[in-house]
Amino acid sequence: MGIVYKSTNKLMRGALDIFGDWEFNGKENVPEDGPLLVVSNHPSNLDPPLLGAGFPRKLNFLAKSELFKNIIFSSFMKAYGAIPVEFDSRDVRAVIWALQMLKDSAAVALFPEGQRSPATGMTRGVHGAALLAMKSGAPVLPVGIVGTEKVGPFWQVAIPRGTFRVTIGQPFSVPHVKGRLDTEQLETVTTTIMEHIAELLPSSYKGVYSNNA
Repeated sequence: MGIVYKSTNKLMRGALDIFGDWEFNGKENVPEDGPLLVVSNHPSNLDPPLLGAGFPRKLNFLAKSELFKNIIFSSFMKAYGAIPVEFDSRDVRAVIWALQMLKDSAAVALFPEGQRSPATGMTRGVHGAALLAMKSGAPVLPVGIVGTEKVGPFWQVAIPRGTFRVTIGQPFSVPHVKGRLDTEQLETVTTTIMEHIAELLPSSYKGVYSNNA
């Protein structure tokens, strides 16, 4: 693990232990090694550092490109292990990077909604997670995050806002497809991924997946 990743996570754990009330459940469900695609809902900008602070393996994040517009913050994000991605289009460069990381048995994390969840809960997932899962054959690990929407900028973790709860579900597999993927395949697997995430959340967070999980 890089020094920026380790130092940031250590500081985050310290801040959460001192100022916050946080739970990180299901660590036993995380495979110790091998490729892993970690998928989560996304209530807040606090979610990536919260995941990194409690996850037992190093996470390599696919993050929204808008977060990299500031040169200083962009340098930090890249040092932390994140790469920018355009979620509203086929970002070939990001896909190639993520597939190579999975081929190298790394853990790649992303938020399949492609944006933060609104107050009404989860929105429909975009196809990026499904594409990576089917092309790589890596197991998919669903994660549910609750409570972080009460925080604005991540530094506000020092202001008590209730409990942050992360729940890691059981890993699952989707069909490994080496050839071309069509829209129907991507949509089917995207729905499967999102439903697994929704199963880990209270009803008020499920959003458009309330009737499926």
